[in-house]
Amino acid sequence: MRRLPYITFLLAAALTASTAARGQMPGREAADIIFLNGKIFTADGDSSVRQSMAIKGDRFLAIGDNKAVSAHRGPRTRLVDLKGRFVAPGLGDDHFHNEGGGSGVDLSKARSINELLAALAVRVGRTSRGQVITSNPDWHEAQLKEQRLPSLAELDRISDAIPIVLLRGGHEYILNSAALRKWGITNDTAPPAGGVISKNANGELTGELFDNAMDLVKLPPRRPLSINDILITQKVANRYGLTSVRVPGSYKGKLRDSYRLMQQSRYAGRLSLRYTIYLPGFDLKSAVEARQLIAEWGVKQDEGDNWVRIGGVKLMIDGGFEGGHMSRPYQEPWGRGGTYAGLETVPPGPYTEVVKELNRLGWRPTTHAVGDAGVDQVLAAYDAANSEISIAGKRWAIEHAFVTRPDQIAKLKSLDVALSVQNHLYVVAPVLKKYWGQDRAAQVTPVKAYLDAGLLVAGGTDSYVIPLNPFWALYHFHTRDTVSDGRYGVNQAVPSREDLLKLITINYARLVGTDRELGSIEPGKLADFVILSGNFLSIPAKDIRDLKALATFVGGKEVYRDPAWK
Repeated sequence: MRRLPYITFLLAAALTASTAARGQMPGREAADIIFLNGKIFTADGDSSVRQSMAIKGDRFLAIGDNKAVSAHRGPRTRLVDLKGRFVAPGLGDDHFHNEGGGSGVDLSKARSINELLAALAVRVGRTSRGQVITSNPDWHEAQLKEQRLPSLAELDRISDAIPIVLLRGGHEYILNSAALRKWGITNDTAPPAGGVISKNANGELTGELFDNAMDLVKLPPRRPLSINDILITQKVANRYGLTSVRVPGSYKGKLRDSYRLMQQSRYAGRLSLRYTIYLPGFDLKSAVEARQLIAEWGVKQDEGDNWVRIGGVKLMIDGGFEGGHMSRPYQEPWGRGGTYAGLETVPPGPYTEVVKELNRLGWRPTTHAVGDAGVDQVLAAYDAANSEISIAGKRWAIEHAFVTRPDQIAKLKSLDVALSVQNHLYVVAPVLKKYWGQDRAAQVTPVKAYLDAGLLVAGGTDSYVIPLNPFWALYHFHTRDTVSDGRYGVNQAVPSREDLLKLITINYARLVGTDRELGSIEPGKLADFVILSGNFLSIPAKDIRDLKALATFVGGKEVYRDPAWK
């Protein structure tokens, strides 16, 4: 064996000694930044909590105790003392439309009918005849002292000349008389299939339109989207520790335009939020229409990268709070003498044809289903597709799954279907109790039952329908508490805080297929993480809803810091 020259030996020895003096072990890769003295929840297979982590470039380099990780300290390594702070993987929202707000009247802060009407009156005073007043959609009557919607008469007192359309979530419009006249909606107007034109006990219009009946109203076109719309969204999301969102069919304006802007932002290096997009297939009723949708988009299943990617196609078969399709009628008087059990927005035959065609084309659907009859329709279609080509392991999913039965949970497991759940009950509990009765409302979104069955369950907010706050969701799933009506269905409270945090970290990543790169704090994975204001695993349950992000990192880069935290 050829010996090294003596001078080379001396240089190597000196380098080794110098490296050891700096705390870096010979042969260990130097980190760009090392975080010490933390409580780092990794969301790995053991749900371990570590003391330190090292980052190089955009990835985690090492995880462990201070001594082991400090071996990666180099001459340019930055050290951060977490001082016992709690760190979680970057949070994901599995059902995100946008951050809320907009150019309409902001009703999110109203806490009574009078405050809501006053906000509308201010806008009326600034609006010329011929224009239409709309609200932003991120509010709900459950936030109001009266826990009801404004009546047609109350809206008419604000203005009987200027059309007013209140957008409430994604499934209802509330119109004044001027708006009803503008779009020619009368007592004789027939509701479209899958929609409801609400009337009172005397057969008079209430101004409420549900689901497909909203198509009767043609709202003024929105202003063109710009990259700034993308940047605003991610700025808000990062403030909550969110680093990834899953967009099921709608975002801002036309989703295809938003998708292009996301891509432009990505190539310009301006993204700080990772997007998984599901094509909008809400109204698909045939295999031909399914193929046309995919052709119009010109994309492929799973196309993209860890910043912007295509996740599948979003379908819909029933309504929302007022239209979830149930196996038994709504509570009276909403059940209309036992004749109303919700809406079937797309009939079973056409829906099944679409699902089977998507499976043949190699695409995965995720389907909005609120009521148990809606879940029956989805399971029947998924089963029919599975009989042709197995769907196991392909991350097919159901959105929401408010009301289910034990037999359905078993079928979900046998078909390997995932669930995307949100905290609607936390905000709107009194309304669901009014529509469905206490027994059904108490068991809305039974997350514990889903987890106990071994289903893949991911969590989110459904923002803008529900306010964007992932900690509200975790608090509700843990306690089953609600904003205004106490605790509902405590048998469905999830006791394990590790399991809760996994809903919006590693489970989210598994749902969207990025779990090899994201969702947990492990060496080699992308360095998305959030430093929280409290220890999620040990703080009192009541304090979970008040947690906030102190700092959010995406790909090893700090994208948000609480101005009050240094």
